[in-house]
Amino acid sequence: MISLHPVESSMLAAAGYDPATQTLVVLFNNGKAYEYYQVPPETYQGMLEAESIGKFMRANVIGVFDESPFRGWKKNE
Repeated sequence: MISLHPVESSMLAAAGYDPATQTLVVLFNNGKAYEYYQVPPETYQGMLEAESIGKFMRANVIGVFDESPFRGWKKNE
């Protein structure tokens, strides 16, 4: 299961990453959550280290990687 961790951002409330599946899950401040697929670990690390997480997301994640709304965890995870 991917654990979400709070982040300091005007765009995101929390983010989490599963290196085994290269899945990034983000919770936006508007309450919507998305998962992004085939995200390299370097991209996730870059997001965490970015001066502006929102700018990093817009430039390097949103529209770059396949995504879908995050619907929560499955019971078997």
